[in-house]
Amino acid sequence: MIEVDSVRKVYNEEVVAVGDVSLSIDEGDFVTVLGPSGCGKSTLLFMLGGFIEPTEGSITVDGASVTGPDPSRGMVFQESVLFPWMSIKKNITWGMKVLGIDEEEREQKAEEYIEMIGLDGFEDAYPNSLSGGMKQRAAMARVLAVNPSVLLMDEPFGALDAQTREMMQHELLDIWNQTGQTCMFVTHSIDEALYLSDYTVVLGSRPSSVEAVVDVTERFGRPRSPEIRDTEEFTDLRQKIWDMIQEEVSI
Repeated sequence: MIEVDSVRKVYNEEVVAVGDVSLSIDEGDFVTVLGPSGCGKSTLLFMLGGFIEPTEGSITVDGASVTGPDPSRGMVFQESVLFPWMSIKKNITWGMKVLGIDEEEREQKAEEYIEMIGLDGFEDAYPNSLSGGMKQRAAMARVLAVNPSVLLMDEPFGALDAQTREMMQHELLDIWNQTGQTCMFVTHSIDEALYLSDYTVVLGSRPSSVEAVVDVTERFGRPRSPEIRDTEEFTDLRQKIWDMIQEEVSI
């Protein structure tokens, strides 16, 4: 579904944000990306989204080269980036309206996703009256409503408190189980990566390359329960990845 072939990103001919990254992601996989701060995780994600052009290498999604943003690749950012002058329902229908989807279908889909993300009763509320978690739910619904084949997520829960973050992780897995979309999720949290993903990609320090691809599903399977965090296997795997990242930082 996603092929990243020897991709590099260099700014101003001297700052190497992404060194040499190659990845192959199958359709329907949930892949998380970990690595030291500044290793180019978000830059890689933005190149997949078509917002940044690689300096070298190529990226293809479903056989087509990525040359710019496209509705088939939905992006959820660190901040909710909702339109403050629109209600939650209008925020969710906005992307569908841009794509020319008729009003009746827009309304129907908006209702479906509002129910799916648990915002019933807040359809007419404005973003400034919602909590951070509720805003991110609405932001996810706006992206999901246009039915992208690939979901790209750039630390979407990083600014949330611990309790809300865990709740959002669980809700994201519920949504992903329903939609079956291919997902690439950038995070700084090893726990979050292991709880969510089929595979965790560990990037090395800048200039980054792929240091390891950890098969999480082989160890924990699906569906996944939050209780896996209490297992010895989870603790051991978390420590292994932590040591890997720390070794990269110390080089």
